[in-house]
Amino acid sequence: MKWRWFLPIFITLLWFGVNAFPTQAERGDLPSQLLAYAGKSYKGVQDPQYTSYDLALREYIVKRVNERFGVTLDPKNYSGFDFLEIEALFKCKKLNEPFDIYLKMFPKGP
Repeated sequence: MKWRWFLPIFITLLWFGVNAFPTQAERGDLPSQLLAYAGKSYKGVQDPQYTSYDLALREYIVKRVNERFGVTLDPKNYSGFDFLEIEALFKCKKLNEPFDIYLKMFPKGP
């Protein structure tokens, strides 16, 4: 008889737990420069809007990597998507590994 009430109570508690404690993403607002490009599509890499978007993305990621890891990177050396990959690799690196190992994986030039 006790098991009859177990499932409804368990589902109710689970539902309240999920709704009461939503997972919060890392609190970091994107600058308005990047939000201006949200949802847009581009014809190619030579599109002037794409190049301005890539420049804004590079500057934002370089600033974020410098604040989080203390590594100063030049925004002219890599593309914005390369910087996103570099940042992801920096998050996964071991404490005793140098950052240069990961930077050698990417060819320089945007």
